[in-house]
Amino acid sequence: MTEIIVEVDDLEKLHTLFGDLDSNIAIIQKEYGVSVFSRDGLVKIVGQEDKVQSARKAVEGLLELIDRRETVNEMSVRYVIGLVNEGTEEQVAEIGGDTVCVTFTGKPVKAKTLGQKKYIDSIRKNTIVFGVGPAGTGKTYLAVAMAVKAFKAHEINRIILTRPAVEAGEKLGFLPGDLQNKVDPYLRPLYDALFDMMGAESYQRNLEKNIIEVAPLAYMRGRTLDDSFIILDEAQNTTPEQMKMFLTRLGFNSKMVITGDVTQIDLPDNKRSGLVEAVKILKNIDDIAITRFTEKDVVRHKLVQDIVSAYEKYNERRS
Repeated sequence: MTEIIVEVDDLEKLHTLFGDLDSNIAIIQKEYGVSVFSRDGLVKIVGQEDKVQSARKAVEGLLELIDRRETVNEMSVRYVIGLVNEGTEEQVAEIGGDTVCVTFTGKPVKAKTLGQKKYIDSIRKNTIVFGVGPAGTGKTYLAVAMAVKAFKAHEINRIILTRPAVEAGEKLGFLPGDLQNKVDPYLRPLYDALFDMMGAESYQRNLEKNIIEVAPLAYMRGRTLDDSFIILDEAQNTTPEQMKMFLTRLGFNSKMVITGDVTQIDLPDNKRSGLVEAVKILKNIDDIAITRFTEKDVVRHKLVQDIVSAYEKYNERRS
């Protein structure tokens, strides 16, 4: 058995490291089969030598996050463990960083994974960005946060959010109510993100002033969108023709973010996905960036990450 001591210079840090009811440390103990104790500002790790060394790296990585005032919870603990297991624990220094936006309730929005950080940096540097990856990776939420930040900094005058209402064949006629009532169910995730960033009152006020527009993709045809931050969500459900139509709406002093998950295409079998085709066609064009997320970037419940990973393995076996 091997024993290693890690010094912690602050009892508050120690509490954050261990988590409520030692929940954070319990994850490390289970992952590496080690025992972790704390006393008088010291963290003692006991177990097999290689496992102890890995647990030490995980503990030190979490302490680095705590020193930088980043959130430490179940998700971040598992993410740091993943970096350690891949031998890339030095990349912990790249997690988090600048606050993208502050929500209406005062919660800072930051990158929680390296994939998210790359995505945010790409949006800052490029005019068109594709965010492609599984559910729960923050593609839409972070894009909306960047849009709100750009609006508050007076970099753009409008925020335009759109998605294809493919489940209703873009017809929407069988749903009750007026046109807005018909499209609302398909746009709900975009509303939710905006409410979180702005609050319901501010959102409604800006909507009435036409500063914010949330509409189905069909509404984009024939328009030129200047001074705008435009987000196309669920882009895997566009046809190639719709995608080309959308991309060519780009006007001066505007940004576009296109998000989607190519494993969740709801188009009929004989239809090609505009997102799949676009990332192939546009991958080598300057000022267009493509960020690909993996299951490691999932920031929802751990089971979401496990589900995404299981489906990926199943699809690989089928292929």
